[in-house]
Amino acid sequence: MNGIYTALVCSFDENGKVNEAGLREIVRYNIDVQQVDGLYVNGSSGENFLMSTDQKRKVFEIVKDEAKQDVKLIAQIGALDLDEAIALGQFATELGYDAVSAVTPFYYRFDFEEVKDYYNTILEHVDNKMIIYSIPALTGVNMSLDQFGELFQNEKIIGVKFTAPDFFLLERIRHAFPDKLIFSGFDEMLLSAAVLDVDGAIGSTFNVNGRRAKQIFELAKDGQIKEAREIQKQTNDLIAAILANGLYQTIKEILKSEGVDAGYSKKPMKNLSPDRVETAKEIAKTYL
Repeated sequence: MNGIYTALVCSFDENGKVNEAGLREIVRYNIDVQQVDGLYVNGSSGENFLMSTDQKRKVFEIVKDEAKQDVKLIAQIGALDLDEAIALGQFATELGYDAVSAVTPFYYRFDFEEVKDYYNTILEHVDNKMIIYSIPALTGVNMSLDQFGELFQNEKIIGVKFTAPDFFLLERIRHAFPDKLIFSGFDEMLLSAAVLDVDGAIGSTFNVNGRRAKQIFELAKDGQIKEAREIQKQTNDLIAAILANGLYQTIKEILKSEGVDAGYSKKPMKNLSPDRVETAKEIAKTYL
């Protein structure tokens, strides 16, 4: 399951309903044009935490039906409602997803024993492989090397999506658990993570920049650091421009400029003003 995975954005209509035709176009664009190795479905980039359970199920179904066996698929099922996480995990597994992933439980100040019980309980009921989704900046859950080790004792937990700037911890995890998968979660730090021998990356900007991400990753693996650094610089110019204009909304507008019906964002997210839509088009012309 190594390689570059897009954290897939989702197309919604103006009323916040899943736009099936548009979502299928996004899937195909990522597979056929960006040529990524896999899709990470219903993560933060897909506006997962703004969706109902039924909408999440619909997205899982559409993506699997469109992608079929063309790329690997990871289903993000994490939720504060443990029963929902289990039900989504079972559903995605029945659809044929290659692995599930779950964000650490958030908002309430869960201690580590509660976090561990959350993952183990999901896996008692879901017959699939699990990739932990660690994103402390948004969840407030920071885990130590020893705590990752405790989670990895569950043989179904095969790795982690590591979305944190603590590269000392990343190196320690890589050294301590060489058989576990580590996916970098910060697109702007892909080269630095690749040098530390991660197995791949999962990123939102890969929806429009997946080919460059693959170049960075492959060049770094081949020891061509100077060449990879130049492409990372180009990538970071793009990322800086996207972030200044509005992350998910700008990615969708860039996709639209490529002829992909990426739709709208789901409220309470706002859509871009006409000026920012034009800026998004200029970003695509300038940096892609």
